[in-house]
Amino acid sequence: MHRRSLFGAAALLAMPALRARAQEDWPSRTVTIIVPFAAGSSSDIIARAIAQSLQQSSGKPFVVENRPGATGEVGARQVIRSAPDGTTLLHAPISTWAINVALRPNLGYDPVTQLARVTQTVRTPNVLVVNPQKVPAKDLKELIAWLRAQKGKAAYSTSGVGSSDHLTMEMFKQATGTDITHIPYSGGAPATTSLIAGDTQLSFQNLGSIIGQIQDGRVRPLLITAEARSPLLPAVPTAAEAGLADFVVYSWQGFGGPATLPPPLLQRIHDAVAGALRSEAVTGKLAEMGFEVVANSPEEFAAFQGREITRWRHVVQVGNITPD
Repeated sequence: MHRRSLFGAAALLAMPALRARAQEDWPSRTVTIIVPFAAGSSSDIIARAIAQSLQQSSGKPFVVENRPGATGEVGARQVIRSAPDGTTLLHAPISTWAINVALRPNLGYDPVTQLARVTQTVRTPNVLVVNPQKVPAKDLKELIAWLRAQKGKAAYSTSGVGSSDHLTMEMFKQATGTDITHIPYSGGAPATTSLIAGDTQLSFQNLGSIIGQIQDGRVRPLLITAEARSPLLPAVPTAAEAGLADFVVYSWQGFGGPATLPPPLLQRIHDAVAGALRSEAVTGKLAEMGFEVVANSPEEFAAFQGREITRWRHVVQVGNITPD
């Protein structure tokens, strides 16, 4: 009995060291990155770029698995239920991490308490664009005057209720005192098609997704919601320059895992993902798509997420916005 007790005590003492070694060796086997939206979405494209870089640097397989449904809830819940061993991770947009909390009171998961924040991966500003055949305005002042003259008859297209472009326009309406009808679509592409066709007259769209239509003249940009002008659109003023103070908005993405990830493993994953994001190949590819790499710390990501939830909850409450 005495020998058995000593053996058991030794095993217990060795377990923390074994766990630490396993965390240091991450990844030791296949890692699945869950994207809670369809293949081809920006979350998916970015996740695949990160996965490819991680696979090349580690020599271990990284697989991206698309689990769309319920505005990101299906994929998020799968990660929440997974083992906290670093083999199942999440890459998701602002809606999954923040807007859903603000918009959906009966949300079936909590990204604050049930998900570990690894890093905010990227961000991209939105661009306010109008159909040049339907809207005569050449700047923000002219647009506001035109919208007020329309008395609610003007319509804006979005990629869906609760999307970044939807809530950005709602914030715009609140800041400018304008009345614009919301026409939601099932993604950014049909929202842009509606705008170009003239079925809607204006929209906020992510820089990367609308840059081509701006360059070929099918839509007219009036302002960008970034802190500074974009090198992709150097002639387009920021919202502040156009006359909207404190109107800085980014659509962003984040990397995470189950909330119970051990801190050393969380840090190991962070360092690997941040390294992949900062690699020349990934940074260059994302810049071409209009994305800026963030790669902040888990603590910085958590604090930023909290501020975003507070901000969008205010917009939702003031605008009396519902998820349907």
